[in-house]
Amino acid sequence: MRVAGGMELDNDCREWKSSRIKTERQSRMRRHRNVKIVATLGPVSSTYEMIRALHEAGADVFRLNMSHGTHEELAARHAVIRQVERDLDSPIAILADLQGPKLRVSTFANGAEDLVEGAAFRLDLDPAEGDMTRVCLPHPEIFAALEVGAHLLVNDGKIRLRVESCGADFADCTVVTGGTISNRKGVNVPDVVLPLAALSEKDRKDLEFACQLGVDWLALSFVQRAGDVEEARDLAKGRAAILSKIEKPSAVKSFEEILAVSDGIMVARGDLGVELPVQNVPPIQKRLVRRCRAVAKPVIVATQMLESMIESPMPTRAEVSDVATAIYEGADAIMLSAESAAGQYPVEAVRTMDNVAREVEHDPTYREVIEASRRAVRHTVADGIVAAAREIAETTEIKVICCYTQSGRTAALVARERPRVPVIGMTSLRSTARRMALTWGVTCVMTPELERFKQAVVNAARAARSLGMATEEDQIVVTAGVPFNVQGTTNILRVAPCAERLIYASDPE
Repeated sequence: MRVAGGMELDNDCREWKSSRIKTERQSRMRRHRNVKIVATLGPVSSTYEMIRALHEAGADVFRLNMSHGTHEELAARHAVIRQVERDLDSPIAILADLQGPKLRVSTFANGAEDLVEGAAFRLDLDPAEGDMTRVCLPHPEIFAALEVGAHLLVNDGKIRLRVESCGADFADCTVVTGGTISNRKGVNVPDVVLPLAALSEKDRKDLEFACQLGVDWLALSFVQRAGDVEEARDLAKGRAAILSKIEKPSAVKSFEEILAVSDGIMVARGDLGVELPVQNVPPIQKRLVRRCRAVAKPVIVATQMLESMIESPMPTRAEVSDVATAIYEGADAIMLSAESAAGQYPVEAVRTMDNVAREVEHDPTYREVIEASRRAVRHTVADGIVAAAREIAETTEIKVICCYTQSGRTAALVARERPRVPVIGMTSLRSTARRMALTWGVTCVMTPELERFKQAVVNAARAARSLGMATEEDQIVVTAGVPFNVQGTTNILRVAPCAERLIYASDPE
């Protein structure tokens, strides 16, 4: 007896029935859109009922914010996600977002002070409580990097200070933009590369904890250089893919090097908008998304996408346009933060993103924009195979592209082409299926390890039919690599009938 896609037609019907039921459950979870949705979990979204509701509403990836919650709370959320995954037979990616070093001023004797434009203000290492003339900034590494003329931003940029003179333990500044400064407000230093590792001691402990839990992606904060990513990769030891958050001007300047050593990218627009002029963020977002698409690495657009839905059941028109813009640009995923973690309408926020995505992707202009931004990449056999798969599918009556993959790379290459037909990513590795949940347009299906290409074709046809993407009268494209179950061997493309009897008739062996 052969299992799943390779089993005899007249043998072990119970096993095939079980497989069919499983795939039909997945068909109910099929997304009628290509862009993926990332939902952050938090106090309002920790129960089984809520996490299941979020997934059924459209969340493909769940983000665990390591800045909030204890390890016990995060482990409980992780366990619930995996239970939902089992119950719905639907691969779900889990993204653990590391906090990164937090730069903050110390405390004030009065709790807060008002800084006036043009006034002098000192930052130093003196642990005494601050007043209207000075405050402790307990980060000697900042003073080591500062130069005259550099700016420091306090409280998300609401207060701007310009450095007039500085030393190893102080910075005398002029208040450029005044406001109220209070205890432990955050400090941004946009003009210099700080001699700080992206991973604090807390981050190192959180990274190991997250890897032991079995998360699929690690989001790395405070990335300034490629070395920051390589350090995290060394610690992860292949247990999770590394996604670099681009939130600092230095990361934008070093983006090509960072992208080369990352598995994915998050455009963290909140901090970018603090450290850079806000008008710079939209073109940076567009440029980064296109570069990620060019190298077939998933990219998430994040921060304040539907922020009004924290308190309102309806988004603003500007927010809807913002979400739509990221989709038109071809981002792999769009993300909810406080909207789903602490808001009053988490499920409605996910549904709103899902509805916007469906509407945008059915707009003829969407295809024009996506196809105009497609770049021909033909460096390897795999590049040629996936490009041919898209071209064949779009110029004939092909209904779906099925790609077998061990690492998820082939599915990512197919997704880079942004084909007009659905894509099924088939793998025998659950970890790969979960990671592919972040990749544009890919529906993930688990399959047993294969020995023959005919098994792959039969399995692909069954998946396409059960997911409702094709009927027995249709044809599909199947890509795979021989030998099977080896990464990096994509070398076969076949146009095949979706009817099983025709597959066996054309290839009886």
